[in-house]
Amino acid sequence: MKSLWMLLLLSFSTVATVQAQSAVPASSEPTPQPAKPVQQAEAACGQCRFGLPGKGCDLAVRLEGKAYFVDGTTIDSHGDAHAADGFCNAVRKAEVQGEVVDNRFRATYFRLLP
Repeated sequence: MKSLWMLLLLSFSTVATVQAQSAVPASSEPTPQPAKPVQQAEAACGQCRFGLPGKGCDLAVRLEGKAYFVDGTTIDSHGDAHAADGFCNAVRKAEVQGEVVDNRFRATYFRLLP
């Protein structure tokens, strides 16, 4: 009886391991919502590049000539901000989706362009 339980336990753990390892990984690439427009914006550090007030370094976008801090993603989510091509040293192009609320851009989609 003890051998039967061990065999059953071993079979169950093998099946569980195989199922866990064969799961399809979720896509880490964000996708825009089809019903909302995607805009091209300039993206950079709000304090270092766009002259926005504040301490530290925070992600901002410039839309139609006006800069907004970004909610929904962070400056560190897109690489080293202090690298040569980082947000504190360069203004980059990005595809964004979202809306301006209380003078901040609430991003639902943010992708840097090459």
